[in-house]
Amino acid sequence: MRRAEPHHGSNRERWLVSYADFITLLFAFFVVLYASSKADQKKQAQVAQAIDSAFHSLGIFPEAGRVPSNLKNMSVFSKDQPISPMTIVMGEDVLAPAQVKEDLDHVQQHMQRLLADQIAQHTVSVQMGKDGLVISLREAGFFHSGSATPETQTLPVLRQIAEALGKTRYDLRIEGHTDNVPIHNAEFDSNWELSSARATHLARIFLATGAIPPSRISAAGYAEFHPVASNDTAAGRAQNRRVDLVIVPQTKLNLAMPDGDATKGNWQRITDD
Repeated sequence: MRRAEPHHGSNRERWLVSYADFITLLFAFFVVLYASSKADQKKQAQVAQAIDSAFHSLGIFPEAGRVPSNLKNMSVFSKDQPISPMTIVMGEDVLAPAQVKEDLDHVQQHMQRLLADQIAQHTVSVQMGKDGLVISLREAGFFHSGSATPETQTLPVLRQIAEALGKTRYDLRIEGHTDNVPIHNAEFDSNWELSSARATHLARIFLATGAIPPSRISAAGYAEFHPVASNDTAAGRAQNRRVDLVIVPQTKLNLAMPDGDATKGNWQRITDD
């Protein structure tokens, strides 16, 4: 009689362990993809923490996804505090949109008093724009036609503007604009060159005052492609020939911030002294 072969106790179902690990990782992968498609940053943080806890308890990638110690005790923006381009960072502080608006309103009032004569002559306008406060300098009051060099009598006014803006902690973007009439003279071959040269020239004047740090100033030329009026009339073209000084808050996408600092500001108000 033939003896039965001895049973060595091998478990043919061990593959299920690896299969279960694979399914767990696959599930986690799709959860991450789903969470990444949502704009709610708070839910993303919660999902990330849940996945991190699951991996840690299984002993898989024990250090993966760990929250750095310097991010502990920080809260993610809630729906009542949505992330927006107007969530402003000033040094270590965060300014709420309402605080920024209040600050820029104060700057606007001061600049309107400072430039009252130029505003009355319709060579300067001061108004809120989509990116911040806009001080618009018309060509007729500051430049000769086709020239990028400001007229000599306007330099004291430009220095006053620089000194006033230097008392804030906001950035300054200098934008050159033209009408749609092509230009071609000994100095410039296009409106792109003229608008860029005007913006750059004003940036150099502001830097020479020492009132505004270079890191806060930028210059750009937009030629005729950002009009504020119709180019079909002489009056409209005159409005489009301008250099805009845009006072813009320093912006940053923040996923977390210290508790209680949402409306805390750190800036210097402009005074009339």
